[in-house]
Amino acid sequence: MRRRFLRRIALGVVLVVVLISLGTTFLVQLVSHSVEPAIAVAPLLVVVLLTVAIAARSVRKLVVPVSDVMDAADRVAGGDYSVRLRERGNPEMRRLARSFNAMAERLESSEELRRNLLADVAHELRTPLSVIRGNAEGILDGLYAPDRDHLEPLLEETAVMARLLEDLQTLSTAEAGVLRLHREPVSPADLVDDAVGAFRTQADARRVRLEARVPSGLELLEVDRVRVGEVLANLIANALRHTPSGGTVAVSAERATGGTAFTVTDSGSGISASDLPSVFDRFVKASDSGGAGLGLAIAKALVEAHGGTITAESERGRGTTIRFVLP
Repeated sequence: MRRRFLRRIALGVVLVVVLISLGTTFLVQLVSHSVEPAIAVAPLLVVVLLTVAIAARSVRKLVVPVSDVMDAADRVAGGDYSVRLRERGNPEMRRLARSFNAMAERLESSEELRRNLLADVAHELRTPLSVIRGNAEGILDGLYAPDRDHLEPLLEETAVMARLLEDLQTLSTAEAGVLRLHREPVSPADLVDDAVGAFRTQADARRVRLEARVPSGLELLEVDRVRVGEVLANLIANALRHTPSGGTVAVSAERATGGTAFTVTDSGSGISASDLPSVFDRFVKASDSGGAGLGLAIAKALVEAHGGTITAESERGRGTTIRFVLP
């Protein structure tokens, strides 16, 4: 695109030089009386008119799209992110319009996510705050005794709020690229075994078969053991929550292009095709989920903080597979 633009500039310069040369030649001939004035003036006027016409057309093709961009930029600066440009003009201006539209679309999406985030945080905090306030007022009014039965719910709700705020802080620092990772050489087999061992009791209680499938000889990874363990824990917890009794959850690790791939596969209820693209968004959760809908968003942020990628595959009624690759 840049080469094409530079070629056009060069052709324009050559055209101007040629027109100036022709005009100068005619003027020299006219002054030297080598041609009749009428014969010299006519071609000169034609050349001038053509030059003006070409320049006016070129300026119009450039000025109109630039004017549209300036007007749209003013509207975006005023908070109107719904503005979009009509693609017109030369290829460079059409490319500018496409880039501007993409930028405006991202800004609009970010603004919508910000509003949704504030609403979701307020919603998630409203319930524990209501419980804390109700119990505290009951104790102060003498309706409840300040005993263990009435104080324990207060502590449980404060733990819910603390966990939500901690999750939000982890998510925001990871997405901002300022999360500190304490990297160390870790075996993929150890990561999988530790994660599966932590959920073995829960899986047995739900009568779900929890398996670890790791081949021998995998290379060590330079990762934050705690953060990767948190990713696996989120994925396994989700898999167990949506897998019925008698089902299977398999956690595996294998060689992949550029690193090691970890996969958590379940035989649970699955995810609908319409919901699958948004599973890694904040506060997106199933109706039977007991969390705040931040688990997969945090998992994605932590994997990307390690320079990896994470994907989801699922079909309603046929289970879900979450796979992430660490370099």
